[in-house]
Amino acid sequence: MQYVSKRNTNGVISKGGSSLIYNRGAGPEQNFIETLPTEMSVKIFSELDVKSLCHASLTCKHWNAIIETDEHLWRSHCLSVLNICRREVDGDRQNGLSWKVTLVRNYQKGCVKKRWLKGRYSNIRSADELPSNNMCPLDVETWGEILEAELER
Repeated sequence: MQYVSKRNTNGVISKGGSSLIYNRGAGPEQNFIETLPTEMSVKIFSELDVKSLCHASLTCKHWNAIIETDEHLWRSHCLSVLNICRREVDGDRQNGLSWKVTLVRNYQKGCVKKRWLKGRYSNIRSADELPSNNMCPLDVETWGEILEAELER
């Protein structure tokens, strides 16, 4: 049996992991997620990194709808990948793909390219030493950039 305080003055009661907002004496209205204005939710979500944003989209249908449809949330993260994968991002945007789809298509590629350019794999002696879960196909120009960076080291 769950204990509920009789002296709850703020109108919020936690029940089964979700908070319900009560009109004093009028019964439950809706949960706090639905009472928060969409603009405020977007502002909060804009502070999250990509991984946290994806986790938040799994929280509930309401958050998922906000996160999936707000292009601004994905645009800012995609622009950080743009510095690394300019050709790919520009090509996807010219083909009419959304910011989210563009980010999904290029995020891993951007991370791999960034690690290569920073010298993360400089001391690798054979292909067997490369972490397979962190690799992805890269285009010829990207390999050229990586080769130039390696030659400079």
